[in-house]
Amino acid sequence: MFTGIVEEIGTVRSIDGRSGYQRTSIEATTVLDGLEVGDSVSLAGACHTAVEVAESGFIVESVEETLRRTTVGSLRVGDRLNLERSVRLSDRLDGHLVQGHVDGVGQVVQRVDGGDHWDYTVEMPSALSRYVAEKGSIAIDGISLTVVSVDGDRFSVTIIPHTMKVTTMKDRSQGDRVNLEVDLVARYLERLVSGGAESEGLTAESLQRMGYDR
Repeated sequence: MFTGIVEEIGTVRSIDGRSGYQRTSIEATTVLDGLEVGDSVSLAGACHTAVEVAESGFIVESVEETLRRTTVGSLRVGDRLNLERSVRLSDRLDGHLVQGHVDGVGQVVQRVDGGDHWDYTVEMPSALSRYVAEKGSIAIDGISLTVVSVDGDRFSVTIIPHTMKVTTMKDRSQGDRVNLEVDLVARYLERLVSGGAESEGLTAESLQRMGYDR
């Protein structure tokens, strides 16, 4: 489990494609503090297990499913990645609950420079639009962000200078692909309703009032 608060930007040092999986070496500093083999690390929003840890970085292995469903499969040497270690029970939850399970890959369709902020419009897979609501939470490449607006299969977010400085959003422009993870609460609400929770007072109408009708 993660918070969506990026700890540092790592750099892809090497990529080793093997039969059925990929080994990726990441150069990092901050996330190495206390990191041990077997620990979880979010790479651009995709949860991975550190299989090797050294003084200047670590190595993860990605299976075919991860390579197919996230942007990890299109990484190149030199690419920059948002990194976050898994949250501890004693940590503050400054972002929102992020599992590191990418729900789909979206595409940046517009980036507007507002001077002291940046507005991004992202097109998401149609199947995810029902989980994305105005003022709700979403993770883009592992960054916890608040949805500003939703229009069909597109949503917008606003990036403040600090987030722009400490994440890879500064690298993202029109046409770029990004990993998306929708709000965990929205998924559970849908599960409750589809499982017969209407009899307990949680109805489709109440979900609509809460903003989970998209």
